[in-house]
Amino acid sequence: MHDFLRTFFDLDEILAVLPTLLTEGLRNTLLIAGLAIALGVVAGVLLAMLLLSRRRLVRLPARLYVDVFRGLPAIVTVSLVGLGLPAAGIRPFGREPLGYAVLAIALVSAAYSAEIFRAGIQSVPRGQLHAARSLGMPYLTAMRVVVVPQGVRNVLPALAGQFIIDIKESALVYLLGLGLGQRELYFIAEERQAATYNSSALVAAGACYLLLTIPLTYAVNRLDRRMREGRRAPVSVASPAKVAA
Repeated sequence: MHDFLRTFFDLDEILAVLPTLLTEGLRNTLLIAGLAIALGVVAGVLLAMLLLSRRRLVRLPARLYVDVFRGLPAIVTVSLVGLGLPAAGIRPFGREPLGYAVLAIALVSAAYSAEIFRAGIQSVPRGQLHAARSLGMPYLTAMRVVVVPQGVRNVLPALAGQFIIDIKESALVYLLGLGLGQRELYFIAEERQAATYNSSALVAAGACYLLLTIPLTYAVNRLDRRMREGRRAPVSVASPAKVAA
């Protein structure tokens, strides 16, 4: 039992690595995940619109993208983007791995977000689109102003759940060898564990991830309950006077 506690819950190790985790690691994890989420949402909406097109030539590239990036393990995508592109001479971010890290997570996030947005848009009654078109709105304007906002509202819980996944998948960018000042939570903890052969740093990093994901999980569950309760039709209760009448 003593060896177990010393390996996973060594207080000295946790206190030694915690300041770096909370300053550098947490900051960069939120930066990578936040930028990836923003890019993923924008690309996901555009892909969802393409997936809903009636033209096969428009739908096909979007469907191919979504199927490929949903089918590949995220670690493969991170490796292909962060290691493969620079090796092939494609360096949109120069030699800075942080940009490739954000791009890799965003590509995966966009594929999943596209399916979420597609489902949300399709859940909006077609009459909404027809009513907007009857008022003279062009198709794209009607989708942007009327249909898409309602569709996004319908899938907010699922979308928030995808954000939690993006935060956890940001740990995979350690493969890219982030430099000092760019390291995220897992990278810092893994370096410490490799140097000390003690897993307490990984436990500390795990606690930091839980501080991010558990509140978000409860917020998603609460949002889901509120939205489901809001969709329930109000029950009309007759007053005693009316019943007596």
